Amino acid sequence: MKKMKIILSFILLGLLMYSCNSNDETNASYPYTVRLTDAPGPYDKVNVDIQGVEVTGDAGQTVTLNVTKGVYNLLDFSNGVSTLIATDLLEISKVEQIRLILGTNNTVVVGGVSYPLSTPSADQTGLKLQVHQTLQQGISYSVLLDFDANKSIVSTGNGTYKLKPVIRTIETAISGTIKGKITPTGTIAVVDASSSSTPPLSYSTNVNANGEFSVMGLPPGTYTITITPALPLLPATKTNIIVTAGVTTDIGTIAL
Repeated sequence: MKKMKIILSFILLGLLMYSCNSNDETNASYPYTVRLTDAPGPYDKVNVDIQGVEVTGDAGQTVTLNVTKGVYNLLDFSNGVSTLIATDLLEISKVEQIRLILGTNNTVVVGGVSYPLSTPSADQTGLKLQVHQTLQQGISYSVLLDFDANKSIVSTGNGTYKLKPVIRTIETAISGTIKGKITPTGTIAVVDASSSSTPPLSYSTNVNANGEFSVMGLPPGTYTITITPALPLLPATKTNIIVTAGVTTDIGTIAL
């Protein structure tokens, strides 16, 4: 009888521990933020109307984040500058997709003139961005939406423009950044970062009016930076740049 009581005690203790662990998993929450940044483009302003941000879990669960709605000028958030657009505590541990919902008040300003940006019908229900994240307790997760203004605006002629968003998702905790500057200031140039991995990876951006550039969302590794300015200036390269996760590598000023 005494042996039976001991066995029953162990069984009850096991059930209690299982119940506590189950409740911990059920009640787990994960701080999650979404920020917005941009690659510079040849416009005065690129205004996008952000109305919602949703995340979808691996089982199809949809969570609407707390979003700061409004019209954002993408060119205010270039070369490493970003802004918080949504945040929440998630109760799902796997995020498969982020859905960015835009309103209709999207415009581009060219030469001081504002033009409406029409949005393709396929994007009117929301831009679906794949992320495939597994979240862990005790870690704050942040995803950066790199909205490429240069590639996202399509001129259709006769002063009309379309918004066909080109957005790259960046997990800042597992990627690095290369930043630098070129002279002479005011030179139009494209900056390309190419990895030495197999297969090689390539990421690009433009310099801003001050000659500064920042290539974000780079997987750790060794990179070559190639700067291609407008003629008659010639391209310049810088090799063996080491990128580390969570670190910004400043390569200084490159004279063209």
